[in-house]
Formats: sequence, structure tokens, C-alpha cells
Amino acid sequence: MNIPTRTSANGSAISVNSIVYLYPGTRALDNVSFDIPRGSVTALVGPNGAGKTTLLRCLAGLDRPLTGSITVAGIDVLEEPRLAHATVGYLSDFFGLYDTLTVRQSLAHAASANGVADATVAATVERTAARLDLTDRLDQRCAALSRGLRQRVAIGQAIVHAPAVLLLDEPASGLDPEARHSLAALFTRLRDEGMTLVVSSHILAELDEYSTHMLVLRAGKVIEHRLLGNTSASVNERHVRVTLAAPQANWRSTLDAIAHVRVIEAGERDALLSIDGDAHEQARVLRELIAAGAPVAGFAEETENLHQSYLRTMQPEARA
Repeated sequence: MNIPTRTSANGSAISVNSIVYLYPGTRALDNVSFDIPRGSVTALVGPNGAGKTTLLRCLAGLDRPLTGSITVAGIDVLEEPRLAHATVGYLSDFFGLYDTLTVRQSLAHAASANGVADATVAATVERTAARLDLTDRLDQRCAALSRGLRQRVAIGQAIVHAPAVLLLDEPASGLDPEARHSLAALFTRLRDEGMTLVVSSHILAELDEYSTHMLVLRAGKVIEHRLLGNTSASVNERHVRVTLAAPQANWRSTLDAIAHVRVIEAGERDALLSIDGDAHEQARVLRELIAAGAPVAGFAEETENLHQSYLRTMQPEARA
């Protein structure tokens, strides 16, 4: 049985409104609200104890917050948790497998438990195993598998029913570099097929390969939630790194004299500029630099990666 997804009121795949979750003496989630668009991959990041795992469990309908509301794929998770389970895939950081079952049996069990029709279970298992390079392991018992292969089986159990939303807590833990690369490619394909993913990981370089958005938690609060790829306040503003072949006299004065350019930082032989405009505006700036006699050796747009963005976000918090 395929579980149809409903349309949420605001068109988001996930909508969280003012949820609060308490542990004894600790407010693990403190008035958390956000919306996640369909077909996106959100990197859920933050220091240890920030509330990431608790948030994922609430989204999956496994933990119930004290107050607030959660809608996933148009389903009210708090009111209809069983229906939500059939629409959501979830991989916990500390997952478990039945050691006496084969990989085939494990995937078939997960498929049946999440509403896949009996007539299509076998084909669904084969397709999922192929996605995770597990076809030659289907008839092996899970107890005989390495940590990395067991991780792949667990991910297979989370996606075997083709959920609308996939929640992953440290999915690359225990995988070798090749397997991690394959996993990143899989997540990209799932995103391209329309699945919405939320991935929590401390390995920011991996998240950078496939994430479209960043959601930062600290002490149970949302510190930042935004689209990746442009850190500027204006959608037209771009950061450009200029490198000189040799130091130039009055270099800073040359930069300050160019219209519609903000100097973010400047050294003796390079500078990071903020240019408000498109490629034609960047070409104008380059022409003015050359006309002013600057020995320009490099002129390229610079995009902030996820690690840099995360550190920039957290620095003000560290100083607070």
C-alpha cells in the first residue's frame, strides 16, 4: 500500500510550530519553529546536546513534545503518529538489526511493516538492495556483516517503503570513504526524485556535498535556518576573491573607489569583495581594477561552504 502524502497548509514537507520538549531539569527543545520545503536536504547541525536527536525523534513521531505542533507530509504527527510512520523513514544513531535475519528478510520485514503491498515486497527489496550495493549480500545473515554493511542495511530499512520524508541521525557513522561517497550520491538521487531529507551529522564536509539548507540548533533553540549557497543579505550580492600578482601601492584606496563594491577584507596581495549585481557587474569591477593598474592574477566568485557557514553562525553565540 502506498501512503499518499497530503498537502500541508503552507506547502512545506515539514512544518514545526513552537514545540517544547523537557527532560528532567533540561529544556531539550525550546520553542522550536521552522518549515522545510519539499525536495530539499537539510543539514541539521549543532554542538553535542543541542537537541538534534530529540528533534528528529519528535519529527518521526517517536517522542511527543510537551507543547506545539508538527506536520510531516501534510500529516499531523501528534494526532496521527501511525499514519505518519508510513510516510517517514527514520534512521537512529544507535540502530538495531535482527542478527538472525538475512538482509533480504530484514528489508522485507521493514517494507511490510511500513505498508508496502505483499505482491510488491520482493521487487521492492531487490530495488532497495541495488541502490545500496547490497544485492550480493541479500542472503547473508546480518550477524555476519561488518559495521559498514550493517549501516547500509539500516538505511535500506529506512527507505524501503519510499517515504516522502527521510530523517537520518549520523547516517555515515562506521562507513569507509568509498561507502560515504556512495551514500552522498544516494541522498542526492533521493532528493532529485522528490524525497525530503533531514540529516544530522558532525561530518560537515559530507553534508556539504548534498545539502540545500542548514538548520542550526544550540541549547534547544534554532540559531539559524536558511538556504545554502548564498550568505548575503541580498540575493544579487556575490563574494569575489581578487588576487594580485604583486602588491600594489594604494591597493585599499583603489578598491574603495569602485562603485557598488564593499570590501570585506583586504591583504597586501588579495581582497574579498562583496559585489551587488550579476556577472556583468562583476566584469565592470574587473575592468576598473585593471584600468587602475592593479596586476590582477585571479578574480573568482567565492562560495562559503557548510563548515564555514556553521562556524560563522556559532561565533556570535560563543561570544554571548
